[in-house]
Amino acid sequence: MIRVLRHLPNVLTGLRLMAAPATAGLLAAGHFNAAFGIFAFAGLSDAADGFLAKRFGFATRLGRILDPIADKALMLAAFVTLALLEDVPAWLAAVVIGRDVLIVLALFVGMSVQAPLSIQPSPLGKLCAAMQVLYVGLHLAALAFGFSLALLVPLDAYVLAAIALASTLSYFGVWLKAMRAVWSRGAIPG
Repeated sequence: MIRVLRHLPNVLTGLRLMAAPATAGLLAAGHFNAAFGIFAFAGLSDAADGFLAKRFGFATRLGRILDPIADKALMLAAFVTLALLEDVPAWLAAVVIGRDVLIVLALFVGMSVQAPLSIQPSPLGKLCAAMQVLYVGLHLAALAFGFSLALLVPLDAYVLAAIALASTLSYFGVWLKAMRAVWSRGAIPG
């Protein structure tokens, strides 16, 4: 039984990965309640797989790779689709997606020159991820249950954008420090 449970976090992560296109498809088709349900399930499964992996030592190398991919895929699908539906500003979707693209590109460049980069989320990065989930969750809930976000919009977009930009700058600082270490040892022409 324990051997079966050991794979449960990866199964949950796999389901969360499949939730990204499902959420986008349901949103595009106007099935807002179902899209909200899938998104909520994905959020709960993220918490559950993290708990199981840490509490019982079920973490795997595959899980450490797939977990952030599943999270980013879900956010990408949600932001792009909600922007296409004009429920969230397109500029905000560009900021959120651009942040992730810049982080991945910086990580790729850093790894390619063997920069001493730690691949750990910062507190500001964790706050940004939590705010993205809250933002998307609120907008999906408003669509699903027909309530207005007039008291929050557009302030919620500005707050999320500010946190995303601050997080990007924070990661850029870490990357720049690692790249300086590479430049100082002469691995890259400065």
